[in-house]
Amino acid sequence: MNTKIYSFIFVMWILMLIGGGLMTLIIGPFSLGNIGNIDPIILSGVKVGIALLLIFVWVLILTKVKNWIFKSQVKS
Repeated sequence: MNTKIYSFIFVMWILMLIGGGLMTLIIGPFSLGNIGNIDPIILSGVKVGIALLLIFVWVLILTKVKNWIFKSQVKS
């Protein structure tokens, strides 16, 4: 029982570390300034959109893992 909860917490921490790494290494320096005269506010909006998409995917993955853990816990 405890190993499943600990595995959920471990997956949660791994996803947070991967997400933080993606944000700082890929999305942070991401720039569309070479395309033309694009307003920096629009570029920031694009980065925010990418970050929100990643957050949505991360929450979806954690929800699936949580459901898998607790459904298997209820069966046993």
